[in-house]
Amino acid sequence: MQLTKNFNLKEFNCNDGIEVPKKYLKNVKLLAENLQVLRDYLGLPIHINSAYRHEYYNASIGGKKNSQHLKAKAADIRVNGLEPKEIYLTIEKLIKRGEMAQGGLGLYSNFVHFDVRLKKARW
Repeated sequence: MQLTKNFNLKEFNCNDGIEVPKKYLKNVKLLAENLQVLRDYLGLPIHINSAYRHEYYNASIGGKKNSQHLKAKAADIRVNGLEPKEIYLTIEKLIKRGEMAQGGLGLYSNFVHFDVRLKKARW
C-alpha cells in the first residue's frame, strides 16, 4: 500500500517481517507524511532502519517498553551522504517552521530517531 509519493507500508513493517497492524495504519500514515516532507526538502531518499516493532521484537533488541515504535509512530532513519546530525538539525528546522509534526527526535551515531508522539521530546 502506497502511503505517500515515496513511502509504502512495507517499509514500515517490523524487521522480522511482521506487518504493521491495521489498528496502527493512521499512525504510520502520519509518520510517512512527515517523512515525506523531509524527503522532499532534502531531495534524497530516506532509508528506514526500523519502524514498527511488535512487543517481542522490541524487547529482543532492548527497546524501551513504552517505545513509539510499538504503535508505528516512530522510525529510525538514515540518508546516504548526510551525517545524522545534519538530518537531526534539518528535522528540527522543519518542525520549527511548522512543516513537520512536533514529536520525538533522537540523535544516534549512525541514525536519527523521529516519532509523531505530538509532544516535544529530544535526546
